[in-house]
Amino acid sequence: MDTSRRTILTAAGAAGLAAATATTARAAESGNRTVKPKKELFGRLADGTKVYAYSLARGGTRMRVLSYGGIVQSLEIPDRHGRRRNVSLGFDDLADYVSSSPYFGALIGRFGNRIARGRFTLDGKTYQLPVNDGENSLHGGNEGFDKRVWDVEPFNGSQSVGLRLHYTSPDGEMGYPGTLRVRVTYTLNDRGDWRVDYEATTDRATVVNLTSHVYWNLAGEGSGSVYDHELSVAASRYTPVDSGLIPTGRTAEVAGTPFDFRGGKRIGKDIRAGHQQLLYGKGFDHNWVLDKGVTSQPRHVATLRDPSSGRTLKVSTTEPGLQFYSGNFLDGTLVGTSGRTYRQGDALCLETQHYPDSPNQPSFPSTVLRPGRTYRSTTVHSFGA
Repeated sequence: MDTSRRTILTAAGAAGLAAATATTARAAESGNRTVKPKKELFGRLADGTKVYAYSLARGGTRMRVLSYGGIVQSLEIPDRHGRRRNVSLGFDDLADYVSSSPYFGALIGRFGNRIARGRFTLDGKTYQLPVNDGENSLHGGNEGFDKRVWDVEPFNGSQSVGLRLHYTSPDGEMGYPGTLRVRVTYTLNDRGDWRVDYEATTDRATVVNLTSHVYWNLAGEGSGSVYDHELSVAASRYTPVDSGLIPTGRTAEVAGTPFDFRGGKRIGKDIRAGHQQLLYGKGFDHNWVLDKGVTSQPRHVATLRDPSSGRTLKVSTTEPGLQFYSGNFLDGTLVGTSGRTYRQGDALCLETQHYPDSPNQPSFPSTVLRPGRTYRSTTVHSFGA
């Protein structure tokens, strides 16, 4: 064999070894091995309570979760070139989450979304909740589950890694009846999917509607507007609202309106249309009635795509509704983890849920939970590029 050929083969062998090493590194980085969740002190509340941050990695997805509010502080996924960025809005310090957060990344409960006038009647008794959104109660009241410190139990298995979060809400907390025992499980699998399983039981009849309030920007946190993101939602109807963003009790066809995302379109395409519903919400802040209804297993209901990075998010759920919020109330006063300010439209939320104000709307799917029954809900976030 001549020297030039030996050199070529040696170079090829080196390249092959380098490629194999890179592949091994990528496999390790993507989480195709068992990595214990990392726990570190994030801060302390005014009463001295410690708040911890838990770091998870699996299947190419990295996330950091706080024991305060079950908050997803960051969630990193690669783009089409393998470049990783955080795609979830959040803060660097605990003080901002306590004082200023519009529910960034938080677990929401007892009741996600709005309840009209903070009042509902169950089994003949009327309950009054704190009002924290005009005259209405929003996301469980001014001290909802997003403001509670959860007990967190990390776990890792052969094909997944995750956290089990536990919180017991006492009878009467924020005006809700019954002691509610809640377990929420965050799981990352080998594909990098983030699965959220919710469970709750009660000792008295109550209402429950749990969800997650991640603010997504697939181009990267702090990168600017999401109006060029493309969204599709498998929903032929939505629930129109009044000026206080409370559902009117009826559903309406999306066909021929800015609310038609069935075929997929840019979020910014119709957001400035002079539709009365958009004027009420200052953009999209509505519940879509998913065509599939309530299901026992998660089914695909929405896809979000950022053309610039190629990143995609597919949402599957057992829930009958999806609240799409286009970040209308971000006003430039908040500074995120990148050191950049968040302005209107810099992120969006896709909150899987039962419908807003369901306790006051008998035609909506029921959110009542009774003793002896278990509330269960699952949502899966699948990422790609």
